[in-house]
Amino acid sequence: MTDLYVGLDVSLELTNVRVVDGDGRLVHESRVGSDPETFAAELERIGGGYVRVGLEAGPLSQWMFFGLKEAGLPAVCIEARRTSLERQYRSRISARKTDICKL
Repeated sequence: MTDLYVGLDVSLELTNVRVVDGDGRLVHESRVGSDPETFAAELERIGGGYVRVGLEAGPLSQWMFFGLKEAGLPAVCIEARRTSLERQYRSRISARKTDICKL
């Protein structure tokens, strides 16, 4: 079985579910009700082999995180602003290394 990664975009009523494989290819995309039991059922229906199930930190994230953990899913809560800043920082470092190599 291939490794799968899940991203959840959680809102009050509905949540977008996106599943990709280890190469970043889209495996599944859907929209389900916003509760951990519904997520778990949807992911079970799709298959298994989940490496990470990521959701953005927000008002519902604690409830969602622990509900997904209880369902046996490898949930992680991600602070989107921090992730964005990390990406920007890494790209600057990469650009600097490239500039240095040109010298």
